[in-house]
Amino acid sequence: MAARDPVCGMPVDPATAAYSVEVRGGTYYFSSELCRDTFVEGEKIAYFSMEIGLESDIPTYSGGLGVLAGDVIRSSADLLIPMVAVTLVNRKGYVRQRLTPDGDQIDLPDEWDPREHMRELSRRVTVRIGDANVAIRAWLYDYWSPVGGLVPVLFLDTDLPENAPKDRGITDHLYGGDQEYRLKQAIVLGIGGARMLAALGIRVGKYHINESHSSLLTLELLKRRGMDEEKVQTHCIFTTHTPVAVAFETFPRDMVVRLLAGEIPPTLLGEYIGEEGLALATLAFRLSRYVNGVTTAHMNFSRRLFPGFHIRAVTNGVHPHTWTSGPFRDLYDRYIAGWAQEPELLVRVDEIPHEDIRHAHQQEKQVLVDYVREKNGVALDLRALTIGFARRATAYKRATLIFSDLEKLREAGRRGAIQLVFSGKAHPADAVGKQEIREVHNAMRDLEGEVTAVYLENYTMDLASLMTAGVDVWLNTPLPPYEASGTSGMKAALNGVVNFSVLDGWWIEGWLEGTTGWADPGPGPGAPASEAERRARELQDLYSKLEYLIIPTYYHRRDEWTTIMRSSIAKIAYYFNTHRMMRRYATEAYL
Repeated sequence: MAARDPVCGMPVDPATAAYSVEVRGGTYYFSSELCRDTFVEGEKIAYFSMEIGLESDIPTYSGGLGVLAGDVIRSSADLLIPMVAVTLVNRKGYVRQRLTPDGDQIDLPDEWDPREHMRELSRRVTVRIGDANVAIRAWLYDYWSPVGGLVPVLFLDTDLPENAPKDRGITDHLYGGDQEYRLKQAIVLGIGGARMLAALGIRVGKYHINESHSSLLTLELLKRRGMDEEKVQTHCIFTTHTPVAVAFETFPRDMVVRLLAGEIPPTLLGEYIGEEGLALATLAFRLSRYVNGVTTAHMNFSRRLFPGFHIRAVTNGVHPHTWTSGPFRDLYDRYIAGWAQEPELLVRVDEIPHEDIRHAHQQEKQVLVDYVREKNGVALDLRALTIGFARRATAYKRATLIFSDLEKLREAGRRGAIQLVFSGKAHPADAVGKQEIREVHNAMRDLEGEVTAVYLENYTMDLASLMTAGVDVWLNTPLPPYEASGTSGMKAALNGVVNFSVLDGWWIEGWLEGTTGWADPGPGPGAPASEAERRARELQDLYSKLEYLIIPTYYHRRDEWTTIMRSSIAKIAYYFNTHRMMRRYATEAYL
């Protein structure tokens, strides 16, 4: 059976291959000596991320950051970018959600066994955390692209018998524990991850720090490179996903010195600990030559927060083939050859007849209807306008905004049937997020018999695929400017689903009123004078656009609705994808 050359993607027969190499626990075959040498000896981009979403059955992600990281890996493999990724194994996952009929979230561990998905590497490294030497192993997951590209993903793990019980659990819970636990995780990811790459003989040209959790790797590099800050900067790229100062975590000075003194010389450590302690984001800003936000708006907010740094913008995207549903993949394959590798070709979607667009969407909508019936016992109407909302359940995402005035929602529903499909988990320690879920359930009960609404428990990547393809409208109502980017609406657009979103994050760039969807609040002469006025205008826009634009267009102007679906694909999906994003990183940051 033919293998594929991981560098050039050419088919290679293992029985006759002249060039092969055993590396990282597997045998790889090459079509040429050049490809073999490039694979073994060439420099890699080391992509560090606290969470990476590769499969629903590998629950090492909590939401958008991890799913984006998974899409980075997929597109890098498609584009043959020489990358290796590093994350934590998070053996007990983030949280497996169960909901009571009243909407109370029950937090369950989401345990998984890495042996079922990847292979253990024999190499070990050690980091000093406080007064203990902590051993680290790595599990290897090889992500192969259909075109032959490979991105190895290393999952770091401290659950080893030579470690003390408290240290064995460092890599158990994603975003779990107290502040000291999170700092220990940052040490394992940043310092331990950099050491693991060196121990495996992987030559790294650039270190891409995806959010600040792994930024301690910069201190490890400083030790290696003779305390030369400029040298370290040339090797580091920092992508920040946080739009407000309060969200940047700072670790107390005493804790940092106690846990890191055995690894980082006090004179070096002192250079980067401020009066309030060590801010990992500030460390990454200081020691990275290339720094970027994830939308243009986020870049502007970040420049105000960190005025001394040159911050660029590389707007996020989603992996085209992964987030396009089966019916739409078939449709694009039929009309737009090569779209998956060159998603910019989706601008040609006007060649696809309206009837074919509607038929593909109805197929996916039926899948969602069947899922809701099976899981929640609720019979959705395939013909009714179905609005989806799925986010990590936390206060600024404002899942309850659409329920602010139930009578207005009922009035809108009398103009045409509305169905609401919700999903999303709250962090186990987020009491406000859990209350949001309860309030959604309370509103659902109040609307019973007038507006059909369901809440699907345990939001995963698989459920995200189902919802972003199966609803008619994707609703997003964050409190600006807390949404640095957001990507679920991009997934929806790949499937012809229309966005209705607050003007924040990526939607500022993707929004063309009435063409790619609708904004809340819409354009107007000047900003509201007060928070109360802004909120009143926001709710007025939400309900009036729903009642007087969205519902009538959906029910009475069928061709116009399908034109908006098609425009959503042509003007959003063609651009907001990780192929375009990774080409930007490759040309501006990696080379």
